[in-house]
Amino acid sequence: MGKRIISQNRGAGGPTYRAPSHKYKAELKHPNNVKSTVRGCVIDIEHDPARHAPIAKVQLENGQKIFMLVTEGVGIDDDVAWGAEAQVKNGNTLLLKDIPVGAYICNIEARPNDGGKFVRSSGVQAQVIGKSEDRVGIKMPSGQHKWFNAACRATVGIVAGGGRSEKPFVKAGKKFHKMKSQAQKWPRTKGVCMNVCDHPFGGGGHQHVGRPKTVSRGASPGRKVGHIAAKRTGVRK
Repeated sequence: MGKRIISQNRGAGGPTYRAPSHKYKAELKHPNNVKSTVRGCVIDIEHDPARHAPIAKVQLENGQKIFMLVTEGVGIDDDVAWGAEAQVKNGNTLLLKDIPVGAYICNIEARPNDGGKFVRSSGVQAQVIGKSEDRVGIKMPSGQHKWFNAACRATVGIVAGGGRSEKPFVKAGKKFHKMKSQAQKWPRTKGVCMNVCDHPFGGGGHQHVGRPKTVSRGASPGRKVGHIAAKRTGVRK
């Protein structure tokens, strides 16, 4: 009897495929107080094992300390603010309807007051491209144009930590710890390298798939590898 393939093991769960959330510092959500302007001062820039971008520790006016996703150019002792009365400047968070067209933004809410869901990776930014009565058009980092509720909040600026992917890992140990923080199994073995009992693409006198790569959407979990329910295959002509 063969072993489960990786996709089956991931679905079952377990410590190998579980992110170490007990090591993470914060969820990095915008403050819940949306009726008034919240102000604070950056007291430290820290590393969070949960993400590749640096985070800032902010002390609010009421003495509470929170973490926020830091943008390029924001440093210790800088003032930041959340709310309608906040100035449109790097590091401040405002409603999308209050941010001018052409501005670069990050940490965008999917729905009003959900804390921020989009454009949070290091070095990325979105851009405000248009407005209507109750919606704001955003050009996402992928180039896609997406419309958001005008009451959603976003932070002005570009997420810090740009150029991270340009530095090589050099050592396998560094790559191991990076993948460990993301709950990904590493190193990853190709299916054609495995035995026939371990993967549908395994076995044979030499390394080759040996079967069609396209499988149906309803294929059994042990067979669901390759091009799943592909609309088309082959070279585009």
